[in-house]
Amino acid sequence: MFSHIMIGTNDLDKAKLFYDKVLGTLGVPPAMVDGHRIFYMTPAGVFSVSTPIDGKPATVGNGSTIGFACSSSEQADAWHAAGVANGGTTCEDPPGVRDGRQGKLYLAYLRDPDGNKLCALHRMK
Repeated sequence: MFSHIMIGTNDLDKAKLFYDKVLGTLGVPPAMVDGHRIFYMTPAGVFSVSTPIDGKPATVGNGSTIGFACSSSEQADAWHAAGVANGGTTCEDPPGVRDGRQGKLYLAYLRDPDGNKLCALHRMK
């Protein structure tokens, strides 16, 4: 359904350091830099971070969350730990199992250095 997701940042170098570490726990190679943007290319799609082209500050989408698929709860925990160690802040409940309509999910939430809300999700069997 999606070809790419792009979010804004006010500090591209800081964003690259954060996302290289966080996405690295998911097996994603470091970003390719293209001027004012960075791109993480995967077979499933592209995640990108950019300074706004209109010259105004990047802002956070209230109510927005970007979810990253994890293969295990351990991978979600590693993702979360890498995020906190590299400028992110934990948010929501601590990482753990949540029961929902779609079954058991292991979720870990972070805000990146710019305040964007992120989630690592592992669908448990």
